[in-house]
Amino acid sequence: MATCPSLKDPDDVVNEPGAAPYGNFINYYSFNPPENRLSLIPATLLRDLGYRDGGDEPTLILDVGCNSGDLSVAVYKHLVQEPERSERSTVHLLGFDLDETLIERAEQTNPLHDNISFIRLDITEETTRLQEYLSQHSCSHFHLSLCLAVTMWVHLNHGDAGLLQLLARLASISHHLLLEAQPWKCYRSAARRLRKLGRSDFEHFKTLKIRGDVAEHAREHLERHCGMELLQSFGSTAWDRKLLLFRRR
Repeated sequence: MATCPSLKDPDDVVNEPGAAPYGNFINYYSFNPPENRLSLIPATLLRDLGYRDGGDEPTLILDVGCNSGDLSVAVYKHLVQEPERSERSTVHLLGFDLDETLIERAEQTNPLHDNISFIRLDITEETTRLQEYLSQHSCSHFHLSLCLAVTMWVHLNHGDAGLLQLLARLASISHHLLLEAQPWKCYRSAARRLRKLGRSDFEHFKTLKIRGDVAEHAREHLERHCGMELLQSFGSTAWDRKLLLFRRR
């Protein structure tokens, strides 16, 4: 397993400026820079999955819980082979986060407005704007959805049902899903962080039945109930988190 003793998992850090009970850290990418994921994701991924830039049909990427957009932009540049010609690219990325301040920062620093968009959205409450985005591009599904280090925060704030609903919703709108689920040790660290800052514990933490290998639980649910299958594992990040790629059957 990949380890990095000299680094601290951003979800394990207890001295963050603010409790960030939804994972909306103001400086997340200073702890977990985009390269930590990009080093595992092939730059040819879109082409490997059969998606061609510059064709008649657009290719749509969704970044779930995009924070300040650093990873969204980095992923786009990583996967689109000629980002300097982005105005001609038919690859489009939509990132969303529930934190309005982070979305404002993402919009202000976005270097590719023609191809990358950011919106404030809480996927646990509604998906209408995602459907509208798909309709605008005459697509029924996102070709690739990224859900990286988001599952724990939905799980802690909305319980087992909320986690399973998130997975089902993403499966219903995605041809391919790249998933990075936080391990259980991060749940304990997140709860400890809130207590250290004098905040109440997560409402669902002590009653969660989905525990242990959360990534494996997610895989089972996606395959048994959501019509998806595991296509490939890209290994583990420096924080010992698996990057799992699923596709619709």
